[in-house]
Amino acid sequence: MALSTDLFSNLRKDILQGRLHQGEKLTEQQICDEYNVSRTPVREAFRQLELEGFIETIPNRGAFVVGFSPQDIQDMYELRKAYEVLAVKWAIERITREESEKLEEAFEFMEFYTQKKDAEKMMNINMNFHELIYRASHNRMLYHILSSYQLYIKQSRTSRSNTADHLEGILQEHRAIFEAFKHRDTNAGIAAVSSHLDNAKQRAQSN
Repeated sequence: MALSTDLFSNLRKDILQGRLHQGEKLTEQQICDEYNVSRTPVREAFRQLELEGFIETIPNRGAFVVGFSPQDIQDMYELRKAYEVLAVKWAIERITREESEKLEEAFEFMEFYTQKKDAEKMMNINMNFHELIYRASHNRMLYHILSSYQLYIKQSRTSRSNTADHLEGILQEHRAIFEAFKHRDTNAGIAAVSSHLDNAKQRAQSN
């Protein structure tokens, strides 16, 4: 199972980043040879990819990459925004002291890496900051949905942007979210995360 899960993750990343192109045919033998695995994990990985809409199996023809179009990616930002607004609202209402301390620590690391102009580490902490909010919502389904959206967006071609040029702006957007948590202000939190995700979408569109 672990092998098929790793294979699924690798193939999904290749699709999201455009190394496997829309319409490209995938064969079990091709993947077996490339990853040095047997057919069993390949079939399981194909099954999971099809369930999540990354490939389509056509009878008597084989498996073909579906991938994500630019419109799919933009729609994903909108879906993430709708769910993340709810996550912020619930998290501000439900966050524990320990979770608040972890969120503060994550924000402080974001400040540190912004000052260092280390875009890669800053954006990794950025992901952790959002993950902490998802967990603080104390809703497992919402956490799973948002973690998936964040992963898809991070691994997609549109995520490879001029992040370094926007570090200070990204930090200030997260400062507004963090301040809303400090003051337990749900309206401010909703406004801050909505603005942040709108800006993230614009940055992706400008790539």
